[in-house]
Amino acid sequence: MISLPSLITRACRLNREGIATRFGGRECNWDTLENHVARLASALQALGLSRGDRVAILGLNSDRYYECLFAIPWAGCTMVPLNTRWALPEIQYALSDSQARVLFFDEHFTEQARWLVEHQVTLSHCIYMGDGSCPPWAQSFANLVDEHDPAAISSQSGDDLVGIFYTGGTTGFPKGVMHGHRALWASAVGAMPDFNLTRDSVYLHCAPMFHMADIAGSMAATLGCASHVMIPRFDPALVLRTIEECKVTHTLLVPSMIKMVMNHPELKRFDISSLQRLLYGASPMPEELLKKCLQLWPHVGLVQAYGQTELAPVATTLSADDHLAGGERLKSAGRPTVVSEIKIVDEQGNECAQGQTGEIAVRGPHAMLGYWNKPEETARTMQDGWVHTGDAGYFNGEGYLFIADRVKDMIITGGENVYTTEVENAVISHPAVQDVAVIGIPHEEWGEAVHAIVVLRPGESATADEIVQHCRQHLANYKIPKSVVFSAEPLPLSGAGKVLKTELRKPYWAGRDRLVN
Repeated sequence: MISLPSLITRACRLNREGIATRFGGRECNWDTLENHVARLASALQALGLSRGDRVAILGLNSDRYYECLFAIPWAGCTMVPLNTRWALPEIQYALSDSQARVLFFDEHFTEQARWLVEHQVTLSHCIYMGDGSCPPWAQSFANLVDEHDPAAISSQSGDDLVGIFYTGGTTGFPKGVMHGHRALWASAVGAMPDFNLTRDSVYLHCAPMFHMADIAGSMAATLGCASHVMIPRFDPALVLRTIEECKVTHTLLVPSMIKMVMNHPELKRFDISSLQRLLYGASPMPEELLKKCLQLWPHVGLVQAYGQTELAPVATTLSADDHLAGGERLKSAGRPTVVSEIKIVDEQGNECAQGQTGEIAVRGPHAMLGYWNKPEETARTMQDGWVHTGDAGYFNGEGYLFIADRVKDMIITGGENVYTTEVENAVISHPAVQDVAVIGIPHEEWGEAVHAIVVLRPGESATADEIVQHCRQHLANYKIPKSVVFSAEPLPLSGAGKVLKTELRKPYWAGRDRLVN
């Protein structure tokens, strides 16, 4: 039976005494970790949770976060990892939408958790998984583990709901992507040949653990019975020091993180000779950055993964050998994994010829079950078992996928998805704004930056800084426009009355090979 808890029991069986997790001075082997997970699952059941109840997680990276990812399904419940960069209204929406009954949180989110306890009617329990004193209105993670006997694994099938993973929504609200156990397992299986994780590997979690990209790394490393090392959040110096001290062999970074590590002033002081694989994805890698990375770290095998939350998330990989081959392959997203079937379709749904650009559609055991409480959006995205990604691309004669543009209106900045409607809703709520269009423009560090083109109401005035400050009340920091310009002319419209964002984007993307960065 395929289930997330079975990955833990498998790793324990195959590498019982091997180091499973390292974090903040704590170290745990697979035998002890399995025991912790089973005890935490027992505690959740003792709180009165029933099969399928949702349990949210809000915290920075840690060994306890990793234990939650497996203890929640061990108890038969459904995990809801929350984006730590969200503003409080966004967190509240996800909790209300998912009807989460329990919230795990750490010391970095104590104030948010306390507010949510007072205002979130669905929450019945808060569990403090941080270090230091547990707040009096919460329950202690450590005490719950100590006070309960191990629970038996809840019986679940591969298609049973294991998690709801929120991603940006075109309607202005996040969408909860539903995945079964099989999907997370299949995505990891598809990536394993190129990720090349074994029981001798040491995987560093420096990308946020709520993010589907790192969840894929978590599952692949667990399948390989590898060691997991966590740092709370990304910091270039801490990443380099941890690679040196813990002999890290594998890690996953988004391109903006790679650039910051490579540009760190003390880069050469650190010994990173242990690093074997650098996995990257979540946003496109600029070609010049890729070439610089290959020159700087010739001993490191680079592996690109392309996909999206709806695919749990890996659909294609560009192998380390492909990177060394160079040429046109470096501009591609690689080839489909062994579990991914991919086709390119035109606007009528007909399959495109080789080399012809169309929408990328994917199916396989890693495809989502649908969007939580959004049947209409599910029907639009999933057609006859195919997930329509909203990305435009084409295949070359060797079967490599090339990403050309995005069909759906989305910006990827620093590896985070930003749906423009959500930002536009925040901007237009400013009393001086009559109309707005939000687009992604090139950014050297983040790949793309959120850019707002604003039309003011007649007789009204506002500054760019006022617009940005207004958005801070409604949006996570990464969604806030990095630049604002004002237009004296109405926004250009199509015959159907839609804003022609392709026209608005053209001046910023002129002279580039593709319309994403």
